[in-house]
Amino acid sequence: MSAAFPDFRLGNVLATSFTGTLSERHGNAVERIPVPHRLVDWLAVSGLAVDSCTAAQLDLARELREAIHAAATAAALQDALPASAVQVINDRSAQGRAAAILTPDGERRWRLGPASPVEDALGVIAADAIGVVAGERDGKLALCASPTCRAAFFDTSQSRTRRWCDMNTCGNRQKKARFNAGRREGSGPAE
Repeated sequence: MSAAFPDFRLGNVLATSFTGTLSERHGNAVERIPVPHRLVDWLAVSGLAVDSCTAAQLDLARELREAIHAAATAAALQDALPASAVQVINDRSAQGRAAAILTPDGERRWRLGPASPVEDALGVIAADAIGVVAGERDGKLALCASPTCRAAFFDTSQSRTRRWCDMNTCGNRQKKARFNAGRREGSGPAE
């Protein structure tokens, strides 16, 4: 992967990991798939390898990403799902033609069709989002406690009380800010 682009923030849940390709949504947004070949890179590390991607396909991917983020955010807040987001997710899911295959090692992989591999990959992501938002998995949707991030993530911790989308980024940043604030308060002028 090219050093000219920010690293991917990969999670264990395909749909919410995909929404992480745009981070710091309420701060200085970081676009992790700014060009088509970065979407190709993300799909490859996510087990959905494709050979190429057009600008139009990248636009479809970003539209799906934002729809998943909107639906996951609403679900995490227990709000009504936005109709437009539901429509985009359903459309991408219905247009995908990927097939689940079982490897000799007993793992599931995706076979993408030769005619529309990017659309098939987006269909897999959309189907995963449907399962997550519909509550079909063991865990719960939550929003990152970082005020600049607010990423939707899927909490599978035993207590379901995880606060950060990624402890190595948002969690550490918030802990460091609290630590530095405490040091500033403790170093005030002596009376």
